[in-house]
Amino acid sequence: MSQPGTLILIMTIAVLAPLLAYGIGRWLPVPLVIFEILLGILIGPDVLGWAGEGQVIDTLSELGLAMLIFLAGYEIEFAKVRGDTLKRSVWAWLISLAVGLALGTLLADGSFSKGVYVGTALTSTALGTVLPVLRDAGDLHSRFGSVMMAVGAVGEFGPIIAMALLLSGRSPGESTVLLAVFALVTAGAVVWAVRPHRPWFAKIIAKTLHSSAQFAVRFVVLLLALMLGASEALGLDVLLGAFAAGLVTRLLLHAAVPENAHEILEKIESMGFGFLVPVFFVVTGIEFDLKALLSGGRTLLLLPVFLVLFLLVRGLPVYALAPRDLGRRDRKALTLLASTALPLVVAITTIGVDDGVLKPNDAAALVGAAMISVLVFPLIGLTLRAGKGARSLPRERREGAESW
Repeated sequence: MSQPGTLILIMTIAVLAPLLAYGIGRWLPVPLVIFEILLGILIGPDVLGWAGEGQVIDTLSELGLAMLIFLAGYEIEFAKVRGDTLKRSVWAWLISLAVGLALGTLLADGSFSKGVYVGTALTSTALGTVLPVLRDAGDLHSRFGSVMMAVGAVGEFGPIIAMALLLSGRSPGESTVLLAVFALVTAGAVVWAVRPHRPWFAKIIAKTLHSSAQFAVRFVVLLLALMLGASEALGLDVLLGAFAAGLVTRLLLHAAVPENAHEILEKIESMGFGFLVPVFFVVTGIEFDLKALLSGGRTLLLLPVFLVLFLLVRGLPVYALAPRDLGRRDRKALTLLASTALPLVVAITTIGVDDGVLKPNDAAALVGAAMISVLVFPLIGLTLRAGKGARSLPRERREGAESW
């Protein structure tokens, strides 16, 4: 099928998926992304064969992944993601990385180069996927949501750093230097974002917010493009630039135009969740190697193994180091949500297959396990949270809590 025809199919799925999620959600709350991926598999080459491949579709998919990571970076609230909770989240992820690399190498029959791809994928958390689930459940601004935000931020940012260090093909020293340069670029952007801005900047944003000019939206897209360009110029994964752009954008909008920040975010989310992000997830389904998974043998056996490893490698350290003020049910729910993975698993396995290190069968098993994690883990986690409600902290406590 032609690329315009494939795009029509993708956008048709983007419209059908929320309808299915809404209809089935009355009995079983299934994350929207599941319908997007499953319907993508349905129209893909291994089932109906309706969808074709092409540069335009691939580019839109890559932009969708970048937008997903950008929005995940934007959601990070610095007043909450700090202190003891952040330290616990970092230590939990470092333990996950060490265990993941060891188990990944073991599963790869002692091949460390292959084990790096598998191990890094096992440490990821799909923050961009989990946050909409928490938002829809009204749990995003609760204490639980704040802890999940810290855990997810590290689980999203950590693997990106690990990819830059371990999967770049450069020496660790060279990779570290390039990361340090990017960190300086990001730090400079942060300093610029939080400094006082001239009145004309806020005025033009307010004046064009409801006009065809849309200065704020265009400026944010430019900022995203600049950070993506900076990461690519340094030979780093563009996802690192997307995440950093989200962080910088939040600081900029809340410093320069706090009264318009929420409305600007809604416009960016409309562009992301309304168009680009669904394209990424549907294309993920289209490109999923279903034949390799259903061929049986080692690939099919690896799927449940990887699913359990997401819980063991990523979830157990989070459970062990979760803040002590969370109850047991909340800690179990946190473990499940932290073990939910997909976007970075897709990105890491795609790189591994393109580099000729990962076999398509192994990548299919990893992505398949990640897809099941997105379907099963949030459902169980939200069920554990059911009855507790999305009890948000009072505003004064949310702004002044230092123990987090």
